[in-house]
Amino acid sequence: MPDDTTTATTAVRRATTADAVALADLAAITFPLACPPGTSPDAIAEHVATQLSPDRFRAWAASAAHALLLVESVASPGDSAGTSAGASAGTATGVGSSVAATGPLGYALLARGVPDDPDVAAAVGPGEAVELSKVYVRPAAQGTGVASMLMTATTGAAALLGPGLPLWLGTNGHNARAQAFYRKHGFAVVGGRTYVVGGETHADVVMALPRR
Repeated sequence: MPDDTTTATTAVRRATTADAVALADLAAITFPLACPPGTSPDAIAEHVATQLSPDRFRAWAASAAHALLLVESVASPGDSAGTSAGASAGTATGVGSSVAATGPLGYALLARGVPDDPDVAAAVGPGEAVELSKVYVRPAAQGTGVASMLMTATTGAAALLGPGLPLWLGTNGHNARAQAFYRKHGFAVVGGRTYVVGGETHADVVMALPRR
């Protein structure tokens, strides 16, 4: 008899405009958890409503200057998982997942352009760069390998979006856990910036990968 057993593995793919609502729902869960202690709920709510709306995700998915990726659970025959791949414009499969979730497990957003923040430009260097603007994983998926898989695919996508350009990100200066995760993937602190959440100003570190 044919073996009809399936197992859940995770896959990273480019998001489409059809994913916008699901990604906005996920962002509303994950963004507040990444905010520094003391950030007001009103400021967080304003940021989520204005900066992480479905319309924003639709625009990013359709933009040639952005790469919007998501990681999700997929059913595959048998019990073997594929190997995570850095090829990022298509699909990368990887770690098995026991996470029960409706919708994507995480997402990442890349943006190519000249940094408009002078502090970032001074830290990263002149000209165009690729910003890792957002990378978030559903709380239940943390510690499962999903975040590392998404990050590997995202750095691959950055190399396609901006060949030879530096890849940088900003993260809160007090978020030691996030900084340790980024260091694990090759990033180093190169400067700092201020970041506004719902009218409140916070201090970020700027981290970057070397030019590739």
